[in-house]
Amino acid sequence: MDRTILVVEDEPTVLMFLEEALAEGGYGVVSARSGGEALNILGDGLSDFSLLVADIRIGDGLDGWEIARCAREIIPDLPIVYVTGDSALSWSEEGVPNSLLLQKPFDRSQLEGAIETLLSRSESPAGG
Repeated sequence: MDRTILVVEDEPTVLMFLEEALAEGGYGVVSARSGGEALNILGDGLSDFSLLVADIRIGDGLDGWEIARCAREIIPDLPIVYVTGDSALSWSEEGVPNSLLLQKPFDRSQLEGAIETLLSRSESPAGG
């Protein structure tokens, strides 16, 4: 299975943290700084993503909830890690199934744990 992760984050320092943590964890990383950019990347079909990390408040345009729903239209079983500083209470109503939410600030081990949890779920055999 491809281990490339799409990261959608508009804050440069958080984006750098995510890129470094994921690369050191052995993942390929493709980054987008807006919802529109993320959907263009997903829509071009050039990368087979194993997971999406989406900041919920991403500036103007689509928010992380909308990005995740659109991503699921393109890749129906794509696991999603939401990251947020202030929107955690909305996860139960806005979040998609097979997703986890990390409240900022979080550390590398929390990020790795969320990703491994979601990837192990998606890689397990159906009905298993």
